[in-house]
Amino acid sequence: MSSRIVVLISGSGTNLQAIIDACKNSDYPGEVVGVVSNKADVYGLTRAENAGIANIALAHQDFDCRASYDQALMTEIDKFTPDVIVLAGFMRILTPAFVLHYQGKLLNIHPSLLPKYQGLNTHQRAIDAGDTEHGVSVHFVTEELDGGPVILQAKVPVFDGDSSDDLAARVHEQEHRIYPLVVKWLCQNRLSMHKNAEQEQAILDDKVLPASGYAND
Repeated sequence: MSSRIVVLISGSGTNLQAIIDACKNSDYPGEVVGVVSNKADVYGLTRAENAGIANIALAHQDFDCRASYDQALMTEIDKFTPDVIVLAGFMRILTPAFVLHYQGKLLNIHPSLLPKYQGLNTHQRAIDAGDTEHGVSVHFVTEELDGGPVILQAKVPVFDGDSSDDLAARVHEQEHRIYPLVVKWLCQNRLSMHKNAEQEQAILDDKVLPASGYAND
């Protein structure tokens, strides 16, 4: 039985499309059953519509505070009875209540090699710092912004003369490869998050992953 995936977006939805495409493979253990955006008229909703996936726009401007928005968001998500919730360019800081509600099945992708460059403008920050290497991280979501345990990273080179757009394009290519893979692991119940006395840990195939996530060296 396929795991039920809900994807949260705020924009064009390229990672959403990568996951939708992966789900078309007969051996993929998940299905995108719902897409929710905090913005109307974004192309990600069109992608969902084109794929025949139920979708809604829930505008955060219609709510008087972050907590009331997240409560309404949880209500909409739970209508899909999801097994996995995927943040794919969802540009909202989530409340602790939301994170706790979906703990262990809430994934995010962040365009840096965490813990470097949490927050925004990661590509320009890597260039400004003179980094020769940049990349992307998929991680479990915890209450700390971009701070949950890393599951998988992909690295890309930073070349002399790169603009932030150049670097972003290189990173996006890797995003579309690794995000569907991590979602697959979670759908297969191979992946979980465990909290010990000190911190949360990502566990894959019963092995605790290192701080930089899975490495197939």
